[in-house]
Amino acid sequence: MKVTVVINRRPEIADPEGTTVRRALHELGFTEVAEVRMDRVIHLDVDDDDQDRVRDRVDVMCSRLLANPVLEDYLVVLG
Repeated sequence: MKVTVVINRRPEIADPEGTTVRRALHELGFTEVAEVRMDRVIHLDVDDDDQDRVRDRVDVMCSRLLANPVLEDYLVVLG
């Protein structure tokens, strides 16, 4: 089963990488860019067809390795 995990930094947490990209865009003349947030997308191919079991396993993967629960939220998309 194909699984996509979207990991993003919580809104109240500073995003230094996004700030750097925003600054660089402004220097290149793209001054209309008001804010940049840098998220991560992870694509998994899981050898299981049971959606509930896959979602549970991916949730464990996220909480133990893929996402930092203090700083980040994540969304699991099956399919």
